[in-house]
Amino acid sequence: MTILGIDPGYGTIGYGVVRFENFKFTPVQYGAATTKAGMPMHLRLCEIYEDISTLVDTFHPDEVAIEELFFSKNITTGIQVAQARGVILLALAQKGLHPVSYTPNQVKMAVVGYGNAEKKQMMEMTKSILHLTKLPRPDDAADALALAICHGHSRNAIRYEGI
Repeated sequence: MTILGIDPGYGTIGYGVVRFENFKFTPVQYGAATTKAGMPMHLRLCEIYEDISTLVDTFHPDEVAIEELFFSKNITTGIQVAQARGVILLALAQKGLHPVSYTPNQVKMAVVGYGNAEKKQMMEMTKSILHLTKLPRPDDAADALALAICHGHSRNAIRYEGI
């Protein structure tokens, strides 16, 4: 099975594609789609839509994991990320995909085994699980790969619960 992990954003959208078979993960590709700062938001959203559509058309994922939004301090940034996430969900829905959302703590728990793990721990475990020679970069891509790993580990429980 091919899993696409997506770390939503409006300036940088991390993605990670992995194969998950026999409880083993194999990296396919990872990286980030970007939009230019200063570009009008509606044009950035169009670009995000096209980038996600291209990723789906290129890799034909069977399942998709996307990060649930977490608002901390800057509500303006949070609203912009929420708009981008909405466009990502639209693009996935139009491709017939049903993404599963995970909170940052769920991802940390699934990948590291500790819900309050540090970013560096997450990146190291992602590298180890995928047998990469170096830490995945940018950070958004590492987060997207961790989302895909989380989904691989969690998907049977999700199906069992009927989610």
